[in-house]
Amino acid sequence: MDDKLKIKISIADRVYPLTVDPSQEEGLRSASKKIDAMIKQFEENYAVRDKQDVLAMCALQFAAQVEQKQLDKSADMDEALIRLQLMDEKLGDFLK
Repeated sequence: MDDKLKIKISIADRVYPLTVDPSQEEGLRSASKKIDAMIKQFEENYAVRDKQDVLAMCALQFAAQVEQKQLDKSADMDEALIRLQLMDEKLGDFLK
């Protein structure tokens, strides 16, 4: 049985009705609040002419954060691989 929730999310003074899984509700509401906070920050700090410009900047900011996390994760994986290879070499030398 599909237990979907009908919720309303407000972004930039517009209300968007959504039908979501209950497990998604908290994340969507949190994201909505973060977007509105970022909109407010952009409007206070920059001369913004319309909401579309602010929303574009928010989208860029969030996308950049996601990309940076992926780059950082990739760098961490590369570093872990190098460390594992060094440990493997040392263990191999020790066992000889």
